[in-house]
Amino acid sequence: MIITISGFPGAGKSSVGKMLAQRLGMNFYSMGGLVRKMAAEQGMTVDEFYALGDSGPTQDEHIDAYQKELASKEDQFVMEGRISWHFIPQSFKILLICSPDEAARRVFTTHKDERLKERAYASLEETKKALSDRVATEVDHYQRYYGIDYRDQKQYDLVIDTTKNSGPEETVEQIMKHIT
Repeated sequence: MIITISGFPGAGKSSVGKMLAQRLGMNFYSMGGLVRKMAAEQGMTVDEFYALGDSGPTQDEHIDAYQKELASKEDQFVMEGRISWHFIPQSFKILLICSPDEAARRVFTTHKDERLKERAYASLEETKKALSDRVATEVDHYQRYYGIDYRDQKQYDLVIDTTKNSGPEETVEQIMKHIT
């Protein structure tokens, strides 16, 4: 089984994906982690890297090919990425959603060690605005170059609102009920 996890920034994709993969004894792949690495290699923040998408899909080509190739070689893994479901249509597709306020709180206050290459935000409001801007940029980019909108819940096998979940463990439990 291949599981793809999409969602909004701060919804818990990486944390849930890692825990789910561990629980299932599968490999975990993070497209967000790959983007952070690529941004750092170019001396950019993630926000700056995403802004490059306005000039064309070039930055995506490596990530897109990586996902397709991985799915052709392995059949048991968990992958987090906004549009991974698009490149791996045979996957069990999960969308994690979260209120903008809670997402901003999570990004602002937690996982800073994982987000070292991202811009540091001065306040919750600044974080909320930056996340909103990122979603708008991504949505525009994916619609222009792929003709898709990752926010469309009809594309997924499972949609979970993580806003009130006590943590990623609760979300993993919700997923386990649907895949076992």
